[in-house]
Amino acid sequence: MLVRFHYRSLFFAKTPVTSLRYFCSSRLHSIDQTPSLPQLEPSNDADLISQLLLQHHNPFHAMESSLQLNGISFTPFLINQTLLRLKHNSKIALSFFHYSQNYPLDTTAFNILIDILCKVHQFDVAWQLIVQMETKSVKINFTTFYLLIRRLIGSGLTRQAIRAFSEMHVFLDESEDVVWKCYFCYLLDTLCKYGYVKVATEVFNKEKWRLELNCKVYTILIYGWCKLKNIDRAKRFFDEMLDKGIDPNVVSYNVLLNGICRRASLHPDGRSEKVIRDAEKVFDEMSERGVEPDVTSYSILLHVYSRAHKPELALEKLRVMRHKGICPNIVTYTSVIKCLCSCGRIEDAELLLEQMVSNGVTPTSVTYNCFFKEFKGRKDVDGALRLYGKMKEGSFCEPSVSTFNILLGMLLKFGRIGVARDIWDDMKDSGAGPDLDSYTLLIHGFCEKQKWKTACEFFMEMIEKGFLPQKVTFETLYRGLIQANMLRTWRRLKKRLDEESITFGSEFENYHLKPYRR
Repeated sequence: MLVRFHYRSLFFAKTPVTSLRYFCSSRLHSIDQTPSLPQLEPSNDADLISQLLLQHHNPFHAMESSLQLNGISFTPFLINQTLLRLKHNSKIALSFFHYSQNYPLDTTAFNILIDILCKVHQFDVAWQLIVQMETKSVKINFTTFYLLIRRLIGSGLTRQAIRAFSEMHVFLDESEDVVWKCYFCYLLDTLCKYGYVKVATEVFNKEKWRLELNCKVYTILIYGWCKLKNIDRAKRFFDEMLDKGIDPNVVSYNVLLNGICRRASLHPDGRSEKVIRDAEKVFDEMSERGVEPDVTSYSILLHVYSRAHKPELALEKLRVMRHKGICPNIVTYTSVIKCLCSCGRIEDAELLLEQMVSNGVTPTSVTYNCFFKEFKGRKDVDGALRLYGKMKEGSFCEPSVSTFNILLGMLLKFGRIGVARDIWDDMKDSGAGPDLDSYTLLIHGFCEKQKWKTACEFFMEMIEKGFLPQKVTFETLYRGLIQANMLRTWRRLKKRLDEESITFGSEFENYHLKPYRR
């Protein structure tokens, strides 16, 4: 009780509204143990329960579907898989979690819900759940705090994130020194990943006396300054690492190489040659120190060729890789495909895609998105839809929420409203989305076409599912309704928003939910 009282202000402080990875870029880093949530697994029961809740749950009242759930035997696996299927519907997920408390809940269930709520900036509720875990003797692990800290930093709340990390040892039953030595890299990396490199450097300089300085820590800081395009500062940390007798590895060089290759625009003509020369110097230095460039090293160079729109150089470097016995991976192929697409050579890109598949490398949605973006630039809606049809029929990969968003933006821009609706339904059926960007795209698209009633319907659906609209979305909808002389519609919409802000079902009474409005 004393500890709980001491940290009360931490748990319930009012903060302003604003696949897990350890390192900043999967292209640059690899790790042994990454804090992660479970993946979606096939489960007919979880599919049925999630669809039942999504289709019949009334967001303004208590869980009306709960009676229909009676008789179902809930296991930890079923609860976790259902929560994963509700990841884009925070209020329904919270309501289901509340109903499930009559059954055994494990750490994973709490972690999934904490991530869902933090994604929509409900940090006070996340803290309540952490306290509830302690009260119910549910084990709190580092993943619990990593999810919270990552979302806090992503929302710009760096001070709260650092404070949460500092107090984490109380809940993990580990000494403060152990927590700083074992987990500090995660905090440092997340700060750098979201661009708060100065904050990361301040924390590093302040706490380095208690840290085990190694190549990993310095590599993260080098990455952070490269991300801010401050190569001189990055090289300073690289030199400091050498001065301390810490040998850089291939990851360190790849991070520096990545910073050099991406530090600035490659235009006007001539700048790309300088960047390529600087990159080759890093390659030479790697060889001098006995560090052989790997597939990531070549992928970074291929990416700079892509940005400089040099498809011939990219294809030649790909041949060199194969000659040296280095097998291209999905990142390598995607960089070259992106280069070919951006240069208008879609046919060559399609041939390379076939070659990639024949070599046993499975394309991802990011690979296909290169084609969709080129189709969008060409205003070739039919070509994009043909490729989308192939994705649906094929077995390589499912469209991601980014894929759907690209298609939605294109279809709405060119007035293909009916097809956009079909794509929207496909996205919901696939479970990939919709997310905040999806709703924002759709609402703004309907506003541009002056379909105010439809825009209001999706706006309300967005609120009901727990997404906080951006300020510009409010303003766009408000201005459009006023200019269209639909003040009465705006008043009805505002009334429903007010009801949503103050009216929650009984399952929400004990949670410090922020109003779903700005």
